[in-house]
Parts: sequence; structure tokens; C-alpha cells
Amino acid sequence: MPEPVYDVVVALNYYAPYVSGVTEAARVAAEAWAERGYKVLVVAGHHDPATPRREVINGVRVVRTPVVARIGKGIVSPSFVPTVLRYARRARLLHVHVPMLEAGAIALGARGVPVLVTYHCDVTLPPGWFGSFQTWALDRSHAVALRRADEVVVTSEDYARSSRLWPVMAGRTVAVPPPARDRTGGAPTFRDGDGVHVGFVGRIVEEKGLEYLVDGFRALDDPDARLLVAGDFARVAGGSVVERVRERIGDDPRIRLTGFLPDEQLPDLYASLDILALPSINSLEAFGIVQVEAMMAGVPAIASDLPGVRMPVTVTGFGRVVPRRDAAAITAAVRELATDPPDRATGAARAVERYGLDVVIGAHVDLVERLGR
Repeated sequence: MPEPVYDVVVALNYYAPYVSGVTEAARVAAEAWAERGYKVLVVAGHHDPATPRREVINGVRVVRTPVVARIGKGIVSPSFVPTVLRYARRARLLHVHVPMLEAGAIALGARGVPVLVTYHCDVTLPPGWFGSFQTWALDRSHAVALRRADEVVVTSEDYARSSRLWPVMAGRTVAVPPPARDRTGGAPTFRDGDGVHVGFVGRIVEEKGLEYLVDGFRALDDPDARLLVAGDFARVAGGSVVERVRERIGDDPRIRLTGFLPDEQLPDLYASLDILALPSINSLEAFGIVQVEAMMAGVPAIASDLPGVRMPVTVTGFGRVVPRRDAAAITAAVRELATDPPDRATGAARAVERYGLDVVIGAHVDLVERLGR
């Protein structure tokens, strides 16, 4: 076998500059590996024509394959699988991020190289024969990849045990939280007055449950309270629900849609908040990196009682877990945290101890070294 050219080849459909939980987890891990001297290549779909086909981002080489069609959030790129396999044959380790329809084909074709699969979440598509067929096809492909994997990484055992594919991966998983960036050191430039400031960070999409957050916030009778909703709604795979959110906001002047915020503005946003809310409603959310980023910056979180999503608050005690699709529970949690706020320094320390980047990347490096041998 030829001498490996890359330490790790990473395969996923979407990569930076696209922003989602999966892409951010992949990007932060890849860049952290590169910082530590590993040769890292990412193969992804060329979903944004404005980006180059090949480039280097923060030490990570990125190759994007042509996209010929889109089906909902999915992309069709005939050269994607062959490109991944061509590079994987010259790598110490192939890292496949799931969900991804091509995962099974990639895992089966990657002979002679260890395969690490990170299983982020199940996919649940809208009801109907086509959505049911897509879900079935994805589950079958994911099951093949999980069986072929030398190791399966899950964001938490809590989420993995709730997955439809738990029987396939049971006994072969290692729980490693997604890597979260240190967003401390910001200035409260987004703050507007002395009232409680609640924030949301993420894509403005169905699974985030933003309507319940807006309804819960609007039930507060404090004219000085503020809700900052930060996230992309212009370039979202599968479509945004921003118009639905705007309807729920109505004429409430206390609520602000900031749109997409680049990385350099997130420390200022977190420094402006008293509470971060993650009101997710279904299994497409399996962890919620933003709540960990907020906690490490000293901001308690309100998280839905979903497998995986509830774990950062449960583990650190820094915030509240509320039932999903429950606006009244969000209202009550905001009032509790505003009236009797937890100690920010203690909460931040607990979050860093459990989810700090060095801790998480150390676990990823151990996997690369062990499997790459």
C-alpha cells in the first residue's frame, strides 16, 4: 500500500462556509487536527457556486465535487463517492459524518483504511410516501456504514440509545461531544437596556422550534425584556421558516432578528445575553453546540427535553430543561433564571471542564491515533 498522504480524510455533504451543527462539528475538529500538525483533507459537495472547487481553510485542504441536483436538504453529486474513496486510499483514517445518503457506499468501498463514523442524528422527513422512502433509504445506508465502521462516535449515549439505529451500533459506540469554540471575551454590543436578554443562535428552520420561543417570550410582561434571534435564513438547505417566525413576532418591538452572525460577532452576542434558549422540537437536533458555547461564556441555557439536547444542562446544572413544544414552560424558565440567576462563573467552569475544546479534541486525537495505526 502506498505511503499515506493524509492523516485524516473527512467526508460530508456540506462544509464551510455553510453553517449547521454537523458542519461546525466537522470544521472545528478538522481545523483542530490541522493545528496539531495532522494532514487533513475534507471532501464535500460544491453546494455554493460562489466557493472555489479547491481551497485551504485554516490549514485544512477542501475539495468540493460538482452538485447536479438537490432533493430537499440532500444534494446529488455523482463524483462525490469516487472522490472520497480515491483520497481515502491514501489516508491513515477515513472520517464519515452521518446523516449522509452516500455513507453506506463510502464505507463499503473504503477497503484497507480504518473508518470512523460520527453519527450525529436520525433523520425524520415530512410524512408522505416520498418522505418515508427517503427516511428508509437513509436508515439503510447509515446501518451499512455503522456495521462497517471500526468505531462509532456519538455525541452522547443519551441520544444514541434513543436512535432508530441503536440496535446496529449498540456496544460499539464512544461518546464524544461535538467540539465547541471558546466565545468568551466579547463586549455586550447587542444589549439594549437593563431588561433580561434572551438569545437564540442557529439556522431559522423547522426543527429549532422558534415559534414556541417567540410565544414564550411574548408572554413576558416586561417591556424592557429583549429576544435576539441570530441565524441564517437566506441560505438554508431545505428552506427556512423565517416568515412563520415573523408572523409570530408580529409587532413586538422587543424581538430582533439579527440574521446570520459571523464567528467574530458571536462573543459579543453571548456577552449581551442573560439566557440562551434552544427550543428544538425533534430528533434532527441531537446536541446543540451553541448552548455549550453560551455556557462556557457564562450564559445559562434553556434546552428542550430531547435526548442529547438536554445533556449539557443536565450535566452542568447550568440552566433549565423544558418540555418541547411548550411555550408556557419557556416563559416560566425565563422568569426563574431572570429572578434567581445561577452563578455564571461556576456554570462556565463546569461547562469548560466537561465540554472544553481541549478536552473534546483530545478525545478525537486519541481516536485518530488509535485507529490510524
